[in-house]
Amino acid sequence: MTARGRVLAGALLALALAACSSGPERPKPKPYEAIAAPIAGKQVWSQRIGSVDFPLSVPVQAGVFTVASSDGTVAAIQADSGREVWRTSVDGRIVAGVGSDGRYAAVVTREGDLVVLDGGKLLWRKPVGTKVVTAPLVAGERVFVLGVDRRVAAWDALDGRKLWQQQRPGEPLTLAQGGVLAAFKNTLLVGQGPRLAGLDPLNGNVRWEVPVASPRGTNEVERIADLVAPLVRRGDSVCVRAFQSAVGCVDAERGNLQWSKNIGGTEGIAGNEQLVLGADASDRITAWKAAGGDVAWSSEALLYRSLGAPQVAGPTAVFVDGEGMVHWLSLAKGESQLRLPTDGSAPAAAPALAGTTLLVVTRNGGLYAFRPE
Repeated sequence: MTARGRVLAGALLALALAACSSGPERPKPKPYEAIAAPIAGKQVWSQRIGSVDFPLSVPVQAGVFTVASSDGTVAAIQADSGREVWRTSVDGRIVAGVGSDGRYAAVVTREGDLVVLDGGKLLWRKPVGTKVVTAPLVAGERVFVLGVDRRVAAWDALDGRKLWQQQRPGEPLTLAQGGVLAAFKNTLLVGQGPRLAGLDPLNGNVRWEVPVASPRGTNEVERIADLVAPLVRRGDSVCVRAFQSAVGCVDAERGNLQWSKNIGGTEGIAGNEQLVLGADASDRITAWKAAGGDVAWSSEALLYRSLGAPQVAGPTAVFVDGEGMVHWLSLAKGESQLRLPTDGSAPAAAPALAGTTLLVVTRNGGLYAFRPE
């Protein structure tokens, strides 16, 4: 699904999609550049699941990747070897997932059921009551779900009791793209439009909320500025992208905006203690200094390559393009250092990292694990 098609909204859906699909034709991708300072790395294992046509999240717990596919398959894979820990089917097509704390795993089906597994075995399923595209969050023996209507709800992970539900007013249009739902200490972080909110996970009460972007545009479609996953956590700071609007960092302990930079872009970001980086709508990659948001470097090496959300792996930033090619760039300067193929299809999720093993999941259902040498 392209960025121009990721809009949802009741009666305005057809109008929004028509408006988003119009516009100039995208330029041809820039040819790959020669790698001047290569590093060594290789594919260490591969697996397959079904195709993935929803916004996938790949949680990593105790050296295990948890993945899911549209046909209802959910699997836990040992990161170092590619061995299956378990694999099961949830008896329904999946439209959002997967969340896991290492024991419980959660997905949402097309029929609107929240399905929770315990060690790969069905534990319970409950109707959500709203459309969901963001992967559930499993934390503190609770399962949290964010709907496209910005409804947030919590269930007891063990028995499926609904604990609370919170509904915030919002804009008439939202994205059919994975939003922000994450844990920070004893606070639940939720993206609600262009705002990052800190909620009490016990009852859903709002502790603070911070606007990361100021929506701009002449119509409701152009003013869409929902926060998109994945985000970056560095100490007490959380950095996040607002769709086609801005990248910014928030002090999640105090609920204060630290900095925000106006910049287009549709995918989530990655980073470490020093840098925050991501690609804009033309796939120009920018790295910002995490402390204040100043630009550290930018690269046009992968222009118009339909880059997905990145991952930081040691001294490199990793991007996967629309043809499934995996690119390792130097964090110091943005120079290309390694390039390895997958199956030729676009990434279904941001690359996931467990130790030194990097997992790329493709839309065609390929699981490709890479490791530097």
